Amino acid sequence: MKIVIPGGSGQLGTVLRRALTAAGHRVVVLGRRPERPGDLAWDGRTPGPWTDAVDGSDVVINLAGRSVDCRYTAANLREMMDSRVHSTRVVGEAIAGAAEPPRLWLQMSTATLYAHRFDAPNDETTGIVGGTEPDVPAHWSYSVDIARNWEREQEEADTPRTRKVALRSAMVMSPDRGGVFDVLSTLTRLGLGGPVAGGAQYVSWIHDRDFVRAIGFLIDREDLAGPVNLAAPVPLPHRAFMRALRRAWGVPVGLPATKWMAAVGAFALRSDTELLLKSRRVTPGRLLDAGFAFEHAEWRGAAEDLVRRRRDGAGVASGKAGGAART
Repeated sequence: MKIVIPGGSGQLGTVLRRALTAAGHRVVVLGRRPERPGDLAWDGRTPGPWTDAVDGSDVVINLAGRSVDCRYTAANLREMMDSRVHSTRVVGEAIAGAAEPPRLWLQMSTATLYAHRFDAPNDETTGIVGGTEPDVPAHWSYSVDIARNWEREQEEADTPRTRKVALRSAMVMSPDRGGVFDVLSTLTRLGLGGPVAGGAQYVSWIHDRDFVRAIGFLIDREDLAGPVNLAAPVPLPHRAFMRALRRAWGVPVGLPATKWMAAVGAFALRSDTELLLKSRRVTPGRLLDAGFAFEHAEWRGAAEDLVRRRRDGAGVASGKAGGAART
């Protein structure tokens, strides 16, 4: 298959490209600064020669959008919104204008769409969309608005010959450098991997190999469209999440952090406390109902696998992108 990945130069795009290429697919990455032969330039806003790659492709996986790993200033929040909305809009225009449009458009979204809650998990059917929770910072609501607008652009795109899936992804855990697992592992090995603000908030996550397998599953399953949660089926409280990570690294203790300590740390890392404090209790209802089987459903085993791969220097996602590897 020919698979086009707008915004595919980041860590997640690297994981997907590795796996899909190893499975025998032709992958074309669209980026602001093309890095490899065959990659194409785009600005994420306007049509250009890159639209020729979309025309005649089999699948488009749009990952474009400014990283959320930054200070949540007004300017950065606006850039997060604009980069997601504009890139999704122009991808939709390219698909709509194609003589031979792709049969599938997988559009990145986020599990941050769901409400900050502790009482019950959020799946696609019964989950509560956030934005109106009491006693949370105002910019958390803006993050939900970003997710809503992101998905709305795909929904409203006039692409009748292309199946559309919104990927409401939890944090993807990969042993590669620079990702969330790398950051959490560094803190853990420094003795700072304790619970934050008591650690009751839920962490939703997905192992990189299950992420790749889920993408392949969605490519093959022509009956699945609309929002799909990409998250392991067992989210867990932050304190338990970090305890399992410490155990995997063989670190006996991790210093806890209060909210204000987390704020100081986030400022130093040029990030935001929402990534630590929001309770993301998300479950993959539609994937499970469709028969997808997770290889890493429990965090303890997933963490051990990721640590082993990191130590072995084998931070490579599996090339078995579900049934798509057989297409």
